[in-house]
Amino acid sequence: MAAPHVPTGEEAIAQAWNQVLPRRAAAVALERGFTTARIERVLQVALALASTLLGAQAVGAALASDLGPPLRTVLVVMVFASLAAMIVACLVGRWARSTSAVFAFLLPLALAVLGALPAPGYEPDGGPWIFFLLSVAPAAAAITFPTVWQILWVVVVPVLYAYIRLSRGAFAPEYWIAAVYDLSLALIIGATIVALVWMFRSLASGVDAARSAAIAEYSRAASADAAEQERVEVAALMHDSVLAALIAAGRARSEREHQLAVSMAREALTRLANAESDEPEGSDAPVTSSWIRSELQAQARALGLDLVVEETAPPMSGIPGRVARALVLAATQAVANAIQHADGRGLAVRLSARGGRVQIVVVDAGAGLDLAAIPADRLGIRASIFARVTAVGGRAEIDSDGGGTVVTIAWPSEDARQSMQGVTR
Repeated sequence: MAAPHVPTGEEAIAQAWNQVLPRRAAAVALERGFTTARIERVLQVALALASTLLGAQAVGAALASDLGPPLRTVLVVMVFASLAAMIVACLVGRWARSTSAVFAFLLPLALAVLGALPAPGYEPDGGPWIFFLLSVAPAAAAITFPTVWQILWVVVVPVLYAYIRLSRGAFAPEYWIAAVYDLSLALIIGATIVALVWMFRSLASGVDAARSAAIAEYSRAASADAAEQERVEVAALMHDSVLAALIAAGRARSEREHQLAVSMAREALTRLANAESDEPEGSDAPVTSSWIRSELQAQARALGLDLVVEETAPPMSGIPGRVARALVLAATQAVANAIQHADGRGLAVRLSARGGRVQIVVVDAGAGLDLAAIPADRLGIRASIFARVTAVGGRAEIDSDGGGTVVTIAWPSEDARQSMQGVTR
């Protein structure tokens, strides 16, 4: 039997993101991390909004000032054009890093050129229009540059601006107070921006790392569960079909026994042929408890037994087909054990389905059995009953003494019922 494909950690992550995000957004989330990508988007929008407000103030100050030579006017236009491009790119979420890098490089360049050009001096309490953009420069650098460069921008841009202020006032003492104040304010705001961006990115990276570890752990658990399910299916298939058919063929003496062995071999070959399918034990299409009863009687006839299954409650619908099939096969194995070890004495099968719970009880009046004494390589009870029922969320119990054996198969188990009740509350 070929084992079902279990996604690796990376495949599981890709499948998860393709479920919650469009394909293009999922690719970005996989490359940079879902939370990291969301934080970057928030930072871009925040930068765009703050730049719009500060840029409007800078435009007003620039229009009210004497721009002087044409080169100064060209630089002003270039600064505001790059600022507008960065705002639009950050709002739409495309080319935000490249436009932020252009503005971050252009602003200190404009500062240096403006400082070298002749211009009228400023009053001590007034300053160049570019002051309003000093906080935007480190924010733009934080969007696109490494941390070391961000710190460089936090320091260099305000210092360059303070130098221009002082040079325009011929380094007179009355200009120092305003220049130092502007410098301190710009340094504090820039350092705060860089620190906040670093903190948000660190938190996002931690969340993404924890999410990836959780998904990888889930993938490993799913792989282990699939391997265990495969082991149970193979063990049950080998015992129920292949070994049972071989034993029946070896013990056949009469014509009827030969026909029964041929029928069992045909059933074994059919199940082996279907083992490669995704639904070897049936589909999940809902069935009724009456279907379980008829299938149990059909399986008993295949064993050469005319068995009447007593249904002690009105038929119940909505039972998953895969579950019903597992219950039928487990109960059939209990019946086969009663025939083999108790010669079918006192054999009775009762089916009860009510309140969303299915229960099958197989009773015989044989000599009983000791579960602890059953060899580990005997799979009739362990794989074909206990493991098979547990695999679909049910529970099987065997109560045996010298007066007989009672096999109780129930779905769902009490733990599963309590869990489902807790979810629906």
